[in-house]
Amino acid sequence: MRILVLHGPNLNLLGQREPNVYGVQTLDSINQQLHSQAQALGVEVVCQQSNHEGVLVDWIQQAVGKFDGLLINPGAYTHTSLAIADAIRATGLPTVEVHLSNIYARETYRHHSWIAPVAVGQISGFGAASYRWGLAALVTYLQQSSAHSPST
Repeated sequence: MRILVLHGPNLNLLGQREPNVYGVQTLDSINQQLHSQAQALGVEVVCQQSNHEGVLVDWIQQAVGKFDGLLINPGAYTHTSLAIADAIRATGLPTVEVHLSNIYARETYRHHSWIAPVAVGQISGFGAASYRWGLAALVTYLQQSSAHSPST
């Protein structure tokens, strides 16, 4: 099983960007934790980060047939990107949306997610653990889905 992990804009600045909101862990540290967890779960993860909406859309489209699921922190694109939501919807890739901070406890404009309606679930507010729990939830979802799928 292969999982694509996408990190959106400004997440490359983790560890230095507003540590009171996003924590002190770097993106590299989060990716290392995801790789370790993936190995323990018996899955493979590929982690990518971009500040560019179109690049994220391209990666989602290119994931079809190569990945079984998507774990995504779209960053600020959560609240603005119909393009990312449409790419997820169009590919049908099972997706879990994650956020380091609780987007519902922050500014009002952060309370809406365009991604949530096309995701199988969302985890937010637990710092880097949101990623780990999101990966575990996605793997469980995929395993249960395949167990309930008719054999071909």
